[in-house]
Amino acid sequence: MKNIITASIAAAAFCTLFASCQRNAASVTKRSVTLRLSEVHARGYPTTLADEEFARLVEERTEGRVKIEVRSGGALAESESDALEALKVGDLAFTRVSASPIAGFVPKINAILLPYLYRSSDHMWKVLNGPVGQGMLNDIERSGSGLVGLCYYDGGARNFYINRAVRSVADMAGLRIRVQDNQMMVDMCSALGAQGVTGIGVAAVRGAIENGTIDGAENNWPTYQSGGDYLVAPFYVLDQHTRVPEVLIASKKVLDGLDSADVAIIRQCAKETQEFEIKRWKEREVSSEQIVRSNGNTIVELSASAFAEFQAAMQPLYEKYGGQYTDIILQIQNTN
Repeated sequence: MKNIITASIAAAAFCTLFASCQRNAASVTKRSVTLRLSEVHARGYPTTLADEEFARLVEERTEGRVKIEVRSGGALAESESDALEALKVGDLAFTRVSASPIAGFVPKINAILLPYLYRSSDHMWKVLNGPVGQGMLNDIERSGSGLVGLCYYDGGARNFYINRAVRSVADMAGLRIRVQDNQMMVDMCSALGAQGVTGIGVAAVRGAIENGTIDGAENNWPTYQSGGDYLVAPFYVLDQHTRVPEVLIASKKVLDGLDSADVAIIRQCAKETQEFEIKRWKEREVSSEQIVRSNGNTIVELSASAFAEFQAAMQPLYEKYGGQYTDIILQIQNTN
């Protein structure tokens, strides 16, 4: 009898312990984690809206296990390059950056950033959603940089904006132009006789033009308008030299610390926000152009001969940055 009682007590103790373990496991499973996403653009900007949609979808699909805090306006990292460095070590979980600074980790990215490469926005998206573009995202993850490419966002066509008239390559001589932290962009300016200036964040461009540090910059309609740059650099040159996509990037270190099922959800949610951002981008592009034009800015449309001159000046860049990627460039050029 004594053995039976002892066994019963032991069984009861085991059941109590097992139930306690189950409760603890359940609490661990349901415990939420809050991850931070850095965005240099302000609230309401197309990429910021996409960041917020990404955060909403992830929290909804993971049933609150993964929450993403979107901090815009450079609150977490003043520049996109700083944000990438923070992702590498896991200090940040996500960021939205231009593809240009990523080329510092994955040089092949330059092949999809070459000047005057795309015929139109539709052409670019066919490339990015096809083998070339998706292969580049995989290359980011395989690079050993600690970065994971999740999806592309639209960044429109980039144009020069200056504090004086530019209608030919000769007019570019000696101008100091803020460019992204990418050596190819610096070399692009050099090929045109100008000086490319790096290390200036998006939010600091207007002040740099006002105090004479630079003569202008290059960017798309929404960025030209939203930061007030159009108020200090009234000449917008529609050369559409590059169509540089934006990329939503994750920290490999952070993703490795999450449940694999939640990582799969994060990847899927990112893909779903691409079309969301493209739509918001097109809407914002139209409204930004209207604001700039109504301000009386000079919108310079290059003559056919001047445009050809700008294109011809880029040959050294194709040789330097595209020489070993001619197969990729041909794939892009042949994409219909």
